[in-house]
Amino acid sequence: MHSPLIYPMAAHVGLTAFLYVLLTVARAPSVWGPGRRADGSNPWTDVEPRISANLSNQFEWPLFFHAACLLLIQQQAVTSLQLWLAWAFVAGRIAHSCVQVLTRNVRLRGAVFTVNFLAVLGLWIGLLV
Repeated sequence: MHSPLIYPMAAHVGLTAFLYVLLTVARAPSVWGPGRRADGSNPWTDVEPRISANLSNQFEWPLFFHAACLLLIQQQAVTSLQLWLAWAFVAGRIAHSCVQVLTRNVRLRGAVFTVNFLAVLGLWIGLLV
């Protein structure tokens, strides 16, 4: 039997995989041609840099999420609060991705990031207590 923390970890991996697919689709008109506009331009030109930036973000703060989860799994003492924090992190990452890719609202993106930030801090505090 595996720890319930594996599911939020896998969900984050799934989000990251989805962003790779989305980035490939966004770059396809420029790289391979399909989807180009009649004038030869890429209809995804405005959103492609935001997808790319968000994908890069999945390898920054989330590193601390995965490290905390692995340490908690090793301790074999995952509490319901820690599991809730892990899912809050995933929900916050999904929201953060949506805000960053679909809007240019930096203030909202920062507010949503705060959810991720606090969830991971909570996991680490739980490790240290």
